[in-house]
Amino acid sequence: MSEKLKKIAVFASGGGTDFQSVIDANKKEPFCDIAFLIASRAGIGAMERAEKEGIERRVYSSKDFSSLDELYSELEVLLKGAGVEYIVLAGWLKIIPKSFVEAFGDRIINIHPSLIPAFCGAGYYGLKVHEAVIEYGAKISGCTVHFVDETPDGGAIIAQRAVEVLPSDTPEGLQKRILEEEHKLLPWCVRKLCEGKIEKTGRKVLIKD
Repeated sequence: MSEKLKKIAVFASGGGTDFQSVIDANKKEPFCDIAFLIASRAGIGAMERAEKEGIERRVYSSKDFSSLDELYSELEVLLKGAGVEYIVLAGWLKIIPKSFVEAFGDRIINIHPSLIPAFCGAGYYGLKVHEAVIEYGAKISGCTVHFVDETPDGGAIIAQRAVEVLPSDTPEGLQKRILEEEHKLLPWCVRKLCEGKIEKTGRKVLIKD
């Protein structure tokens, strides 16, 4: 990879399809250097994807640390030591402490499977989000890429894509259609971030062409 490309680390806790979307887009037209896949446990699909692509893999499991603060403190040392500039949360289920957020400033982004501020925050992850959307009777859902702060899903919104909720939708069917949009939106946002085309002022985010 060219030295001009920004180094990123992707954090994942599951199958890693959002992670794969960044890998695939970056292969077509490189916009970042994926330095690490950080996994919350061994044996997840995201680890297999990283291994296949020759991306360095590290497992940071809560059981291996005395506290989350210790886990994130060691992660900070690893990432800063390697020159990682941006962190992309792609299905990362661990709470991120304020100290880690502050260590990286506005350089951590996350993708969430709803239109924030609806159906987000503590307890809203995976199929639980889509179950709640359908149960509530919402007509539109979608996905959101946002900056990360100390509040779960509470950071400034970067971009969103809407998906119609169909009368026939199951949580699994809605999840599948929203994932298709996630796989377009996340790589686009990572590209813009690495190209320095995202400006944040308070909660307002401007994306340049």
